[in-house]
Amino acid sequence: MVGSLRPVTPPLPTDPGAVPLPRRPLDPSAGPAGAVRRWYENELGWPTVPASPGLPVRLVVGPRFDVLEVPAEAGLAALRHLAAGSPVAVQGGRMRLLLAAGCAEEVPGVLAWLEWGALPLDLTAVGEGGLMDAPAPPAPGTAARPGPGPGSVVRGPDALQGAAVWMRPPEPGCEVDASLPVMPAVGGGGEAPDLVRIVDTVATQCHRLRLRRSRA
Repeated sequence: MVGSLRPVTPPLPTDPGAVPLPRRPLDPSAGPAGAVRRWYENELGWPTVPASPGLPVRLVVGPRFDVLEVPAEAGLAALRHLAAGSPVAVQGGRMRLLLAAGCAEEVPGVLAWLEWGALPLDLTAVGEGGLMDAPAPPAPGTAARPGPGPGSVVRGPDALQGAAVWMRPPEPGCEVDASLPVMPAVGGGGEAPDLVRIVDTVATQCHRLRLRRSRA
């Protein structure tokens, strides 16, 4: 029996990175904070939290990326394992390495597998439900660079005032997701940075920093 034809509605995509956020309209009254929010939401598709009095705009962690926060000196050693487009931010002597969404919950298991789980390490994995201060969008030709030694990771007025700054800023467009570290099993043939290698590197450096401080 042949029934009447009905239009087929295509399934909605389940990947949050595949669904761009509605573009935030221009609001001149929003000031600099509004411009920051527009850049992240319109250019990168990253959800934000509006700035409160005395607080910066914040990025919502979880939907598009997770964060591995470590001492800046420990984080410097991991930069060689990251892809060129993998974003890295610094604030107040701490480095924030952006990971693929969902990787924060894998970090404790990776540390245990690498036999770092029993040691106190100065690193934190932030996942779904977390917030991160939004660094100011990078101006052309003003990307931060590593400093000459510990405590001097980036230079600039924002860094000196304790604000978050991009050391490796994200490139506009959703393709930034492909540059974020992932577990090897979901690494897409090894093209994405290896989360296990990065965690092992920063854990080793955190342990060395702890030993150095204890001897001092």
